[in-house]
Amino acid sequence: MQLKEVLKDKILKGDYKEKIPSERDFMEQFSVSRSTVRKAINALVLDGVLERIHGRGTFVSLRPVEEWLGNLSTFNDLVCNMGMKPSIKLLYQGVESATENSVPLGLTEVYVIKRLRFADDVPLAVERQYYPLKIGLKLAQFDLNNAAIYDLLESSLGINLSEAEEVITGRMSTKEEAKLLGSDQLISVLQTERIIFDTDGNPVEYERSVYRSDMYSFRIKLARKRG
Repeated sequence: MQLKEVLKDKILKGDYKEKIPSERDFMEQFSVSRSTVRKAINALVLDGVLERIHGRGTFVSLRPVEEWLGNLSTFNDLVCNMGMKPSIKLLYQGVESATENSVPLGLTEVYVIKRLRFADDVPLAVERQYYPLKIGLKLAQFDLNNAAIYDLLESSLGINLSEAEEVITGRMSTKEEAKLLGSDQLISVLQTERIIFDTDGNPVEYERSVYRSDMYSFRIKLARKRG
């Protein structure tokens, strides 16, 4: 079990990206028997972390968390649907004056919430959310660690979320983002910018977040119009 967790941690950190080293390599590296190595690998195959391809070897088979565009789903729901355990850590919250991040809301002051999102204890995303002060100060009354903010907005604050506009781009992380996402080097990330509106068309939240591009993907279903 110890070897299994060590190998899984290395896989999630990107130490092994495709084919994993041989059993003998693991035996020498960790000073364990072939039986121990095989049991650890078999456990990871059963968990879906690794897959065996006949005649080629054993390969990493982790699937990224997929978010279907078109639905305002919570992060917890997305991760649970992938068979993983979600968790969220609050990094910062407070009032900030006008910046480029408050412009989409048309405000001079906003309430900022910054959190780190995990799946099976692996950091996936750095989330920054900006709210009108009236809404943000109400959210501040709750413990925002592991909280589903959409649920708080609707169930506790009585705000009916209606629709959102979102832009997704790719870029390299900052040093701070890379560190939070578990890397000592700059990594490729997906950046999202989303504005959420209530049923009256008022902007409720502006979110600007970054996701590990190797562990998170966005999916959309398209249809061709006829006639």
